[in-house]
Amino acid sequence: MMKKIFLSCLSLLLVLGSVEAQNGKKALKKASQAIAAFNLDQTNKAKLQEAVDNIATAEADAETGGTIKTWLKKGEIYGVIATQITNIKTLGIGDVSELPDVDRPAYNSFKAFEKAFGMAEKKYEKKDALKGLAMAQGTLSNMGIYAYDEQKYAEAYQNFNAVLTAHEMLKANGGESALDANPEQLNEQKYITGLAALNAKKTADASKLFQDLYKANYDKAAIYEALYKIESEKTSAADAYQYLEAGRKKYPDDVSLLFAEINHFLKLNKLDVLITKLEMAIEKEPDNMSLYATLGNVFDNLYQKESGDGNEAKADEYFNKALERYNQALAKDPKYFDAIYSIGALYYNKAAAMTKQLVELEGDYSKDGLKKYEDMKQKVFSQFDEALPFFKKAEKLNPNDANTLIALKEIFARKDDLATSNEFKTRLEKVQAGGKNDASYFNE
Repeated sequence: MMKKIFLSCLSLLLVLGSVEAQNGKKALKKASQAIAAFNLDQTNKAKLQEAVDNIATAEADAETGGTIKTWLKKGEIYGVIATQITNIKTLGIGDVSELPDVDRPAYNSFKAFEKAFGMAEKKYEKKDALKGLAMAQGTLSNMGIYAYDEQKYAEAYQNFNAVLTAHEMLKANGGESALDANPEQLNEQKYITGLAALNAKKTADASKLFQDLYKANYDKAAIYEALYKIESEKTSAADAYQYLEAGRKKYPDDVSLLFAEINHFLKLNKLDVLITKLEMAIEKEPDNMSLYATLGNVFDNLYQKESGDGNEAKADEYFNKALERYNQALAKDPKYFDAIYSIGALYYNKAAAMTKQLVELEGDYSKDGLKKYEDMKQKVFSQFDEALPFFKKAEKLNPNDANTLIALKEIFARKDDLATSNEFKTRLEKVQAGGKNDASYFNE
């Protein structure tokens, strides 16, 4: 009796397996018929959805999921969807929402043809898979561009990189690639793929692509800036500078590389080199106020260094140059906050440095010593008075800038105006606690 039951179960399993296999084969046939019908009448979007549903069934089936026909057909169907999306976006006719909602159609078309090629045993099967890969390159490129424009950089990289992978497979197997059109097309594809990788934070992938282009002497200034950025994170800015230096020699008029070089020397605090670089940048972009402010900050730092070393003549020279650059920025925009604040800070820091000298004179109670103390005190307060109007303007423009509030609190405290000093202390504490001042004190 048990033997009969066992045989019955086995028979049932065989029947179920046969039914499932038939379902897979039927689904593959229906998918083929549906995509053929859609290709004849592309207004019939229902046939495209039918093709998608049936190829999913065939793919999931144990038997048909393991046949090359299923994957070639999936590649074709998803490729048609990707082409439809491209046509809609290019021509502006139709609506993407009318198409089957499938994930990354161009990339999945490519992956289907890639899998089919790996399964191919016969010559014609390999030929069909390679033909599919070649067709996929166009839609992959378009989908990559759409994703990049939408700042979906990881998706853009995936599509762009698949174009390169398809190219390598085609060339290795005697196929024709879309990147064969002209000698520079392969490098151009590597370039946009590298940019997508860099923006997607895939630095290792970006580095490999840009290194290839660097060795090929490809004519794009951004390659040198990208390699500098990547290598700076891997090693150090000093070691990575070779790429920036090479780029500046090759593209001396490229503003982006010049600004990258300025930021490089800012990091290294090489102020003397920065002056030359910033003056070059100002010649190229005379209306860029931030360049004047940055150069002013460089001279300000040099002023503080020379003042600290006791070189008063040189310190005064740098002080005046800093002031000149800040005023040049204000001449272009009288409400430019950075320049207004920086002039206030310039005078404030000068007063603070002189305060140290004032403290040194405090212990001398002789007639001559008291006179020196009073003279220095007048000079200190004179510098604070010079700074005050600029900090007031800065506070009007931004009542929540912590550095401005600190300066105003200190200046009014030194002027023995404790009520106003405490007001700015309260405003500062509010900002430091994460709050905001609703209005400027000097507009009230």
